[in-house]
Amino acid sequence: MVSQDSRRPAATVMRDLLAAESQDAVAWKEWSEPGRAGVQMHVLYATEPPQEAVAFLVRYSPGAHGDLHRHLGYELMFVLAGEMVTGKGALYRTGDLVIEAPGSVHQITTETGFTVLAVREAPTVPMTGAR
Repeated sequence: MVSQDSRRPAATVMRDLLAAESQDAVAWKEWSEPGRAGVQMHVLYATEPPQEAVAFLVRYSPGAHGDLHRHLGYELMFVLAGEMVTGKGALYRTGDLVIEAPGSVHQITTETGFTVLAVREAPTVPMTGAR
């Protein structure tokens, strides 16, 4: 028999997430931490230690930037709208899927703004040298 936590729904469905109206309808929360500015997030799920995975929607305003960080596990990012730039100068646009490997280091910026679906299998570690 499989037991389910009665506080969580069996499934969460977000329809037509590629549409701007659907993205605007999300309950966004400011993502406030050192090295990060102009970023909002909406957590879809998060697990507890020892396997700290998280899935979230992230929205960067034009000119926003994230912190410089190192990944302790894989991170998958699917660009839902806009243009995302990594600290290494790579440009990703709507429809692009990016998978960062464990140990990778990056800082995300944008001139135009963007929204991504991000899934991390483990936390990240802040690094020095951020904006």
